Amino acid sequence: MAICEHLSQAGDPPAKTPDGCEECLAEGGRWVHLRRCLECGHVGCCDSSPAKHATAHFHGTSHAVVQSFEPGENWRWCFVDSQMG
Repeated sequence: MAICEHLSQAGDPPAKTPDGCEECLAEGGRWVHLRRCLECGHVGCCDSSPAKHATAHFHGTSHAVVQSFEPGENWRWCFVDSQMG
């Protein structure tokens, strides 16, 4: 399977909130794992987290690709094509 267009064109913006999920930090919430949007740098929590802010960010913005924001991980995920890169 060829890599999707979104993954091949993803950027590498700096994390807006390098200390954690932007919304959880503001609301006093908690997260399990973090994901960084490769279009704008938003850091959101994963779908194993109570609030699922990374997926909510995709639905609110249509920013297609996130990258794991966990130490030692560099995989990327395209929400549009459900493809890992």
